[in-house]
Amino acid sequence: MKKQNNLEHCKKCQKEINGHYCSNCGNSKELKRIDKRYIINEIGSVLNFDKGILYTIKELLIRPGITIRNFILEDRNRLVKPIIFIIVTSLIYSLINQLFHLEDGYVNYEGLENTSTTAIFEWIQNNYGYANIIMGIFIAFWTKLFFRKYSYNYFETLILLCFVMGIGMLIYSVFAILQGLTHIDLMQVGGVISFIYSAWAIGQFFDKSKFLNYVKASFSYFLGFLTFALTAILIGSLIDFIILK
Repeated sequence: MKKQNNLEHCKKCQKEINGHYCSNCGNSKELKRIDKRYIINEIGSVLNFDKGILYTIKELLIRPGITIRNFILEDRNRLVKPIIFIIVTSLIYSLINQLFHLEDGYVNYEGLENTSTTAIFEWIQNNYGYANIIMGIFIAFWTKLFFRKYSYNYFETLILLCFVMGIGMLIYSVFAILQGLTHIDLMQVGGVISFIYSAWAIGQFFDKSKFLNYVKASFSYFLGFLTFALTAILIGSLIDFIILK
């Protein structure tokens, strides 16, 4: 009885531990202290080509359709989680944009009066990570509509968009750096390339052999972006109408 009372239990699942790791959940019996080696290992786990953000970027640039399809259907361990990926890449773009003090080429709301609509677009410009997720909701709706014959549900389509839009933000980031260094207006070029990549990636995801899929992908992405912008304007106008009334 005394020996039984001395048995150690997992801090995570409370099961008995006989060795250094829990046989039920795999949690270590004792957590190592956070030190310099821990920090280096954590950074390395993110910035490596076998598993992490660099690996995710490489795979999404080379074979986006196959990579995202494998993530959804087979293996979700090697890629960075889609929500984290789009937030991180959006943050990278925002930091580069602020570093070079560029006029934003991603969402432009110049010409609008000082209204609630202006405030909404300012929020979008200052919170690209969250705004892109919201925009992805609109694009996913149109993508699901255009590709309704395929078996992927709406949320799987949204995951597709998170990865695709994340790479789109990195494309904008590259052209933002080039524009900041050369002082040549290149953001519109970045926008065109980002759009082409998005159509190619979405079309490849569903069926790379069908040319019509790339056309439908282009329309779904454009209509999603347009619907998102019009919804922002409509909400802003409605707020101003209620306030003025």
